[in-house]
Amino acid sequence: MHKLGISVYPQHSTPEKDEAYIALAAKYGFSRIFTCLLSGKGEKEEIIKTFSDFMNMAHKYNMEVAVDTNPEIFAKLGATPFDLKVFADMGVDIIRLDGHFGATEDIAITRNPYNILIEFNASQNLDLELMIERGANRSGIVTCHNFYPQRFTGLGWERFLYFTEKYKKSGFRTAAFVSSHNKDTFGPWPVSAGLPTCEMHRDLPIDLQVRHLIATEMIDDIIIGNCFATEEELKAIAAVSLSQITMRVDLVPDITAEEKKILTGYRHFTRGDASDYMLRSSMPRLDCRETSFPHRADSRPCFKRGDVLVVNDNLKHYRGELEVVLQDMPNDGERNLIGVIPKEEHILLDLIRPEYEFGFICSE
Repeated sequence: MHKLGISVYPQHSTPEKDEAYIALAAKYGFSRIFTCLLSGKGEKEEIIKTFSDFMNMAHKYNMEVAVDTNPEIFAKLGATPFDLKVFADMGVDIIRLDGHFGATEDIAITRNPYNILIEFNASQNLDLELMIERGANRSGIVTCHNFYPQRFTGLGWERFLYFTEKYKKSGFRTAAFVSSHNKDTFGPWPVSAGLPTCEMHRDLPIDLQVRHLIATEMIDDIIIGNCFATEEELKAIAAVSLSQITMRVDLVPDITAEEKKILTGYRHFTRGDASDYMLRSSMPRLDCRETSFPHRADSRPCFKRGDVLVVNDNLKHYRGELEVVLQDMPNDGERNLIGVIPKEEHILLDLIRPEYEFGFICSE
């Protein structure tokens, strides 16, 4: 099961604003929170009081809370990898280790008596399997990527996939960050360019960032790195299908009712005998043997990547089949154009493998 999350930074906000945001996120099905102790200001007692109150507030809305830490924060709070009582007293659910202590300590912390999950940095090349061989508690380990405030410093997509596949193959829960485009958002320190994990996501619509991570089938939890996201953004994320790859499509003005039914009225699966030229969803044609799909005149010489087609009456045996173009192919009069997937959404086409399910979000 995927979890959706928000980030909240109580030392840069007010309890009233934080609670309103948490309540709004809970309304849309969000269930976890990332917060940061690294930017904690004040004396030990003040930090403990601030975050204890915050944990109580978050738990009131059934949120699971992860706190970002490093060895310096442990020392400031009087904690050690062998003694996490101060975190347990605050009500922390997950301790994220932005920095490490050493092999023995990193193993010991996963076996704490409070059942606090330990979240390792998934944007680093860690040997968690070796830790487990040496006694770490596999069930006490989860992973979460970094976020990157500075433009052009986010993870490259191939590097992101390398790290994520490594930890996912080992059975660890994974998390990554997406970024709100709301004005005047902030993180643990002043930011103005968002807080995504992947650089390619920085300027994309937030729901597309989420849909791209879902499409990898390797990210479990998706967290908005900066706050406060707008209600429209929370609602858009909540509407994302967590069980299939979905793509926005701009419908052509003269699409027929029968063609639109093909697009939206079926579950689409790519064929196992996949083509380099298109994604084929063949099941609709079984219902369309007696349905007419007249050829619609189209002067374009070829169809382009991202064009969505339905086979027409000029190829009766296959009429009603839905196809998504992957590379240029001739317009031979046997297919009608019914919609176009916007270019920024084409990143999803690369992740639809043979026999995968996919769907559409229609823009009239």
